[in-house]
Amino acid sequence: MNPKKKVVESRIAGSDRSGAHSALGRAVSLHLEGKLKEALRELEQAEARGESSPELLSAKGHIQFELEQFEEASLSYGRLLEAEPRNIAATFNLAVCLEKTGKWAPAAEAFQKAWNADKTRHEALVGLGVCDLRLERGPAALECFEKVLAADPANETAMFGKAVALQLAGRLDQAAEVYKATLERNPNSEDAITNMISVGMARKDHEMVRTYSERLLQLRPYSHAAMEGLATCAFAGGNYEAAAKFCAKLVEFTPDSFERWFNLGVAYQRTARLEQVAKAYQESLKFNPNAKNALVNLGVVLHELSDFTGAREAYERVLKIQADIPAVLYNLALLHEQQDSTAEAERLYDRVLANNPDWEDAWFRSGYLRLQRDDFRGAAQAFENCLKKRPNWPEAQVNLGLAYWKAGDREQAGTTFEAALQSDPSSIDALRGLAALAIEREDFEQALDCQAKLIDKGERSPELFYNTGLILQKSGQLDDAIRLYKEALNERPDFPEALLNLGHALKSQGHADEARAYWRQALAAKPELAAGYFNG
Repeated sequence: MNPKKKVVESRIAGSDRSGAHSALGRAVSLHLEGKLKEALRELEQAEARGESSPELLSAKGHIQFELEQFEEASLSYGRLLEAEPRNIAATFNLAVCLEKTGKWAPAAEAFQKAWNADKTRHEALVGLGVCDLRLERGPAALECFEKVLAADPANETAMFGKAVALQLAGRLDQAAEVYKATLERNPNSEDAITNMISVGMARKDHEMVRTYSERLLQLRPYSHAAMEGLATCAFAGGNYEAAAKFCAKLVEFTPDSFERWFNLGVAYQRTARLEQVAKAYQESLKFNPNAKNALVNLGVVLHELSDFTGAREAYERVLKIQADIPAVLYNLALLHEQQDSTAEAERLYDRVLANNPDWEDAWFRSGYLRLQRDDFRGAAQAFENCLKKRPNWPEAQVNLGLAYWKAGDREQAGTTFEAALQSDPSSIDALRGLAALAIEREDFEQALDCQAKLIDKGERSPELFYNTGLILQKSGQLDDAIRLYKEALNERPDFPEALLNLGHALKSQGHADEARAYWRQALAAKPELAAGYFNG
């Protein structure tokens, strides 16, 4: 927030000339009756008759100023100065009119002339300081205000101007002290309170921002500056519900502001109100269609809402503005992956990694896609790159183990699964991998050990119970095998392989009738499994 510059309310000095024309006399009479427009018309008619004089021009400028016709007043005073170049009052009044119309450089020049001509006219020096602030001549402005305050310490305008100059120079502590002094004299100075909020924001002093924002809100219940200050404090404190409340109010005040819609979107996003988030970002983009931050956030939110078409459009709009934003490429790749457009997803991950070779998440996704299309060597390389940045990443280690195993390197696969277990002793996938390797090697002791650990960790999948039962059956532990086949069937009653092998285990124990009952169920579930199993 930029400090608010206080405009000096200068008084128009009257002419010290006498001997007014009769038209001037009529104008004065009308002015005394409060008929300003009629008085001005009288003077203009006199001019039209060729009756112009310095006194008439001075009166005309004075009335035009009172009517807030500042442009016309500056022309009248300019003409007066052509006739009387040394007229100090006219010089000052011209400066004020120029200031009122925002013509800062010529206004500053006129104020300087008025000050040079009369060193007691401190209002000229105040006006010069204000113009210097507008012209971003901070040191010159500060010098003007300090000169005024040296002669008139109670000059509120000069005090405020000094604070603004200090603030613009980054001397925030000094600026704050001057604003405080201003508020001691005038506790209800909204300009000083507003700028104290601005100083607090620059200092990241959120308590200061909150204090002065609440103070300003008491004076002006719909103050934008106060609500912006309170929204800033809410964001800083993680109170996103409050931030959303203040941002929503600010949007009501200025519905055509990109920044305010964007901030509202951020607040809603933090509170997971996704539909409202999307609307806020969409509104912000009406006022700045190429705002990358809003487009990226909109894409993310639509992605979370499963609006893949909208998300893709948002991401692609960003990439047209800036072609290689890694996060956007990555998000777009994820979107393609979710839509089973895996070739395009992999191409986008490659684009990310071309310029960001240390991005481990991109290597992980790339490795996963390579694993899915049976490029086991390529997958292994991707996961190896992934682990260079995060050596103890269990998920990457498990997938690397799978890639090694599928590529035929059982030794490396086993070592990698073990490493995954060291990184995360609770890793179910690593235990599954070790169990599968052990079964493949017919190392039933290790396989049973792994399966038992899986069961201890709460795994209840029918496949786990079935595989463990099969290992026990092969190693002659029929009672335990039967128990685990039944566990598998508790989880999936129509599991044909479990039904079939439970029948074989029961037959081996002499329970032929019970075995036949399970075989019949297996035949009903999957007839082809029964062929050849019931002979002998």
